[in-house]
Amino acid sequence: MNAKKPHLIVNELYKTFEVNNKRVTILKDINFALNKGQFLSIVGHSGCGKSTLLKIIAGLEGYEKGTVKVNGKKVVKSGLDRLMVFQDHRLFPWMKIKDNITIGLRGYSKSQKDDIAYKYLRMVNLKGFENAYPGQLSGGMSQRAAIARALINRPEILLLDEPFGALDALTRIQMQEEIMNIWQTQKTTMILVTHDIEEAIYLGERVIVMSSRPGTIGMKLNVDIAKDRASQEFAYYKSQIYGYFFKHEKKRR
Repeated sequence: MNAKKPHLIVNELYKTFEVNNKRVTILKDINFALNKGQFLSIVGHSGCGKSTLLKIIAGLEGYEKGTVKVNGKKVVKSGLDRLMVFQDHRLFPWMKIKDNITIGLRGYSKSQKDDIAYKYLRMVNLKGFENAYPGQLSGGMSQRAAIARALINRPEILLLDEPFGALDALTRIQMQEEIMNIWQTQKTTMILVTHDIEEAIYLGERVIVMSSRPGTIGMKLNVDIAKDRASQEFAYYKSQIYGYFFKHEKKRR
């Protein structure tokens, strides 16, 4: 029986930016593979290249060396098979929520779009707010709408770039539960970038810990545990990640 082919492969990825007429290395020798339907969390300091890595996978950024492949095909541009949810929701303030989330749909009548919108708004617990405008929603509700807008196009890979960073603690926990439920239901391959170590462990089946610039992969963890933040297993994984930062990152300063 043939082994399952990875859904996403990132191989020896290398990325630089030009700053003050000098080349600055942002990502160096990034290697990992992800199977279809897996949830990967990437955690690291600000400026380590986490968001840049997501943009490269999305096809929104180029890179100098290495390869990024989805289903065996090299990523050369953006596409609806790979969609990002950003920290700010980026909804159009003049459009109703149902129109915001269906804006990328093509070939459907208005009534069909409305029916599809209702389905996905129910999925993110926004039923009853389809005719509201973004300015009438809370931050957490707006982020739910942004997630629905991405999911409605049925991407193969959903890229989450600090989507809960601006939310209060309680709303953040609620949104984590929403994402967990959606992932378990939809089986979409997901990659989350976060600064929050607990969030990375809670949501990810796998966790990549990135070093500070230039961003490299300092640690990889498989998190095969019940998602109980109070458990000894959860505390163990936290201690592993904190231990990496205290031991290794201190030496880099």
